[in-house]
Amino acid sequence: MDFTVLIPVIRRLALEAGDRILQVYNSPDFDVKSKSDASPVTEADEAADALISAGLRAAFPDVTLITEEQADSHALTASTFLIVDPLDGTKEFVQRRGDFTVNIAYVENGIPLRGVVYAPAQGRLFYTLPGGDAVEEIGAFDKDVTGDLVPMAVSRPNNAALMVVASKSHRDAATDDYIAKYAVKDMKSAGSSLKFCLVATGEADLYPRLGRTMEWDTAAGDAVLRGAGGQVVRFDDHTPLAYGKAGWDNPFFIAYAPGVDLKK
Repeated sequence: MDFTVLIPVIRRLALEAGDRILQVYNSPDFDVKSKSDASPVTEADEAADALISAGLRAAFPDVTLITEEQADSHALTASTFLIVDPLDGTKEFVQRRGDFTVNIAYVENGIPLRGVVYAPAQGRLFYTLPGGDAVEEIGAFDKDVTGDLVPMAVSRPNNAALMVVASKSHRDAATDDYIAKYAVKDMKSAGSSLKFCLVATGEADLYPRLGRTMEWDTAAGDAVLRGAGGQVVRFDDHTPLAYGKAGWDNPFFIAYAPGVDLKK
């Protein structure tokens, strides 16, 4: 993959999908349906999926494409693929909380090497540069002209006073019990893949997830966090979270800034 070609394409598609999502989000009303797993889906999910899928297939016709909205039809046959969650945080979207994102990532041999995370309602755009470093773009988000870029780097954690970010919609007692093992200075709640990005910017040190996620939920945020010097590991054995698993399910995981004294 030529990353100098990939990055402008996924950046532009994320921005275009964000525009379409906001059209629905800002409308007086929109329909919400339930998928087979009882999770919600809206016309914004479907429109963003169609837009991104068409753009990626046109630009990279020989690369396997996996998207949340089309996952039932996918059987992985390649170690290299593009993976998309066109609207991560549909619950936040439906409740008009703003913590939803567009996610596009490129995976090779189990590793999310490049990715983009766009939070259109918050006006925050995070992505990896062709060389792999992570940046947050500041500005008007022109589709074809890159704005000012702020390099992203994880924090230098103080294990006596950690900043923790946790899920806004999926927080549970098991997560609280795990967080209680740490000396926590403060906590933030956030939806969608924004939690990875808050660790990547140094706004948080630790993000534990003791709940079900799918690879498209995490790949782009994982890529951004890696590009900022962070890590994502399995909860059970602290080995790196890998991609391309059968069924696309993730195990529980921990995203963190190196230096955090991980607990089990």
